[in-house]
Amino acid sequence: MLQINMHITQLHSFLNFSSDDAIKKNLHLAKNRPVDKEHVQKIKQYVVDRVKSGEKWILGALTANISGKKISIEPIGGNMSLVIIPKGLVLDITDGQHRIRALQELLTSESDGRDLIDKDYLPITLVLEDDLRQCQIDFRDMAQTKPLSQAQLVSFGGLGRDGITQKLVEQVPMFQGKTQKIKPSPGTGTKFIYTSKYVANAVSCALANEPNNQLLEHNVQESAEVLLQCFNQFFSECSDTKHLFEKKADELTVDQVNTFKSDCLLGVSIGLEILGRLLYCTYDEPSNSFNRVMVSKLAKLDWSRSNPLWKNNVMRLSAKSKEPTLTYKITTSASAVSTAINVVKAQLCWN
Repeated sequence: MLQINMHITQLHSFLNFSSDDAIKKNLHLAKNRPVDKEHVQKIKQYVVDRVKSGEKWILGALTANISGKKISIEPIGGNMSLVIIPKGLVLDITDGQHRIRALQELLTSESDGRDLIDKDYLPITLVLEDDLRQCQIDFRDMAQTKPLSQAQLVSFGGLGRDGITQKLVEQVPMFQGKTQKIKPSPGTGTKFIYTSKYVANAVSCALANEPNNQLLEHNVQESAEVLLQCFNQFFSECSDTKHLFEKKADELTVDQVNTFKSDCLLGVSIGLEILGRLLYCTYDEPSNSFNRVMVSKLAKLDWSRSNPLWKNNVMRLSAKSKEPTLTYKITTSASAVSTAINVVKAQLCWN
C-alpha cells in the first residue's frame, strides 16, 4: 500500500464510492456501507467547530484501492516515491465515504464552509488491490473497531464542555482522582465516584440547563474558573460531601466510596445532574458568575437518598416493594428530575 496526500478540492474528481441506491440493489457488489446522514452532519459540524475556534482538526486517512497496474510508482529515494495517477482514473473508496461526503458538502455549501477547508489536504492510504472480494474483506476488517465510551470522548476533547470538564476533573478535589476518565461507569470495588461524562453533564446543566449542550461558545478557561469556585464552595460546605472533598482519593477506602454512592444522591449521575440544574438557577450569564449565597443554600440541603425531599420524584417506591419494609429506587426520567428541581426551588422559595 501507499500513503499519499490529496488536495481537498480534488477529492470529488479522483475518489468514487458506491451510491446508496447501488448498495441497496446489490450489496454483494458494494465496497462500503450506505451513507448515514446523521454521521455526515456530525463530521461537518466537528470540522466547522474546530476551524472557527482556531483549532486543528483531523479526520484520519481515507482508504482507497486501485490496481497497481493502472498507476506509475517512481522511487525517488528511501521509502519515498513519486506516484503518478493518470488523469481521469478514479480511485475506489474502501473506507471513508462519510468523511468524503462531509467535506464535499462543506466545499459546495452556500455558507463559508468552502473557505474554511479549501486550502487543506487529506491523507489517503492507497491499497494496490483490484479484487472486489478482497476490498470487501478489507472494509470489514477496518470496521471492527470498538467505539469509545462517552467518558473517554469527553476526556479526549478540547473545546467547550469537554475542555471545561477536563480542567474541573483535575482541579476540583471532589473530582480529582475520584473520576473514571475512560470507562462508561465508575465501577464497583473502586475509588471512583464519577465518570468524565457525569461531570460533563453537570457542567452543561450548570451553564446551559441541559445535559448535552456542548458549550462551544464558552471560553474554556473563564468558564472553568467560575465553575471551579462554585463546585469547591458547594462540596466543601455540603455535609454530605465535605468528608470526601477534604480527602485525596488514595486516603479513602473503597467502603467509604461505596457507602457514599449508595446513601447519597450526589453519588450517582442523576444526582450530579440535578445539582447542575439547580446551580443554573444561581448562575448569572451576563457576569459569568454564580450567586454564592444561593449556592450555600443548596449546600445546606440534605442530599441523602432518605430525605423525603426526593421521595416520589427521583426516589420512587419499587414496584416489588411490599409493606412493612418499603424499598425505594432511583428513577432518571426527565419528569422525575423536573419534579425534583421544582420541589427544591419551592422549599428554597426560588421562583
